[in-house]
Amino acid sequence: METLEEKIARVVKEDVAVVPYDPRWPEVFEQERLHLMACLPSGLARRIEHFGSTAVPGLAAKPIVDILVEVTSLEDTRQRIAPVLEAQGYDYFWRPSWGDDTPPFYAWFIKRDRCGNRTHHIHMVEAEFEHWDRLLFRDYLIAHPGVASEYGDLKQKLSEAHHADRIAYAQAKSDFIQRVTDDAKRYYGMQP
Repeated sequence: METLEEKIARVVKEDVAVVPYDPRWPEVFEQERLHLMACLPSGLARRIEHFGSTAVPGLAAKPIVDILVEVTSLEDTRQRIAPVLEAQGYDYFWRPSWGDDTPPFYAWFIKRDRCGNRTHHIHMVEAEFEHWDRLLFRDYLIAHPGVASEYGDLKQKLSEAHHADRIAYAQAKSDFIQRVTDDAKRYYGMQP
């Protein structure tokens, strides 16, 4: 049986491929949202949002739909949701928000197709987690197509440079994401 360390080593080396926008992505999200609402224990999940590049019309992206789920309790998520999704074949990780082992931790799932390719990343967090800022980033890119295009170009370049290193790819995007998130907070009248 694969250890957690082996599992992490395997998933971070999976290919990073950015593809042109697929207009089916919103429907892929909606199908998964309905599936989650039907299979998750009642009372634990609240909001279910489509975020990330697949949520921005016209933006090139990794063909993996990112979903952000607000849960009432991460401890209950570990005990009651993780077993349900793992039994359905999802990979489950109790993941630090920052760095290698830095709290707060959250529940992260990878859903795959029959060929083993990632189709969804599901991030489960409580209401106060800063992950919700990612919706500001999404909305700002939708409202500013030029910035979205700049982000698409950056992601394409970085996916070529870091095609077998998901961590390096994500880290290389972080300054752009932080800058645009700060712009989004100002744009929407919040403090960056």
